[in-house]
Amino acid sequence: MKSDLPFYIALAAAPGVGPVRFKVLLKHFKKAENVWKADEKTLEKILTPALFKQFVQFRKSFDIESYFYKIGKLNIKVITLDDENYPKLLKEIPDAPPVLYVKGELPSGLESELKPRTIAVVGARKMTSYGKEVTEILVRDLVAAGFIVVSGLARGVDSYSHRVTIGNGGKTIAVLGGGVDVIYPQENAALAAEIADGHGAVISEFPIGMQSIPGNFPARNRIISGLSLGVLVTEAGGESGSLITAGCAGEQGREVFAVAGPMYSKLAKGPAQLIKQGAKLVMNVEDILEELQLELGVKSQVSSEVKADSAEEQIILDLIIDGPVHIDEITRVSKLPASKVGSILSLMEIKGLVKSLGSGSYFLNR
Repeated sequence: MKSDLPFYIALAAAPGVGPVRFKVLLKHFKKAENVWKADEKTLEKILTPALFKQFVQFRKSFDIESYFYKIGKLNIKVITLDDENYPKLLKEIPDAPPVLYVKGELPSGLESELKPRTIAVVGARKMTSYGKEVTEILVRDLVAAGFIVVSGLARGVDSYSHRVTIGNGGKTIAVLGGGVDVIYPQENAALAAEIADGHGAVISEFPIGMQSIPGNFPARNRIISGLSLGVLVTEAGGESGSLITAGCAGEQGREVFAVAGPMYSKLAKGPAQLIKQGAKLVMNVEDILEELQLELGVKSQVSSEVKADSAEEQIILDLIIDGPVHIDEITRVSKLPASKVGSILSLMEIKGLVKSLGSGSYFLNR
């Protein structure tokens, strides 16, 4: 395989040669090098006219030596479908990517014959304070239960899932819709670097230098679900790309989990659709473990009953126990002076009793 590796990678990078056609070509020609060096008459008989023309042009312009030099210079690893460390769950899907480009280190255990604890967490790009809270709680507890969290580095729920995982000492995998050297969105470049620097891996099936384009995301989504035992959607609109990921999970025989949201929220529509279609309703991490038939594994970080240190703190805790509440609403209902509420909340945040969602909203730090 080592001598065939450059041609294997080059063939996988060829436009129009997807995972399924790649397997067919490899089965016919035995080696990627044989495909790459095949004469045009032979290729013309096997490939469609459009793909034949595209492939011939590509191999004339593609400099394998230069491409390998760039991969090495960027400190990118390449894992092929034939490698022992290729993720076991991903290998099981019918259109598993022949090549994975990796920045960082894939968490250990993904290649094991035992069921690796991996779960995808995806959702809205413009998450609400409710979506942020439930994502934080569930991801925190999933990490505590020993899960590797997989997501797509997108704005909103995806990137927040990565951040919460890192913040709780977990491992995470970010799957891109373009080359691992072209981070999208650019604002998450620092997050991608942090993931690769000891917290997991940034991966893609797409060649280096390729931009993330809309047409790539459905393919990216199948990898997110393919790496995972199940997909958790915490918040999403009715047309969200997260539903595509959930659909991929269903097709791959993986579990789909969804969090019910406020009925007036547009971003509760996606999870509601999934639940109607048979997704597992999730209220806590135990619901996920039960569906996957897994033990807790690691002691949950969910705290026991949060205790107030004063009557005033208890008033505030009682007000936010069911979800985020704005400081103005806390002041109005508690009838405490606004300055007093502000100082109490600041002190409670220092003590770890509450957390701020920004914009003046606070929620219970469970």
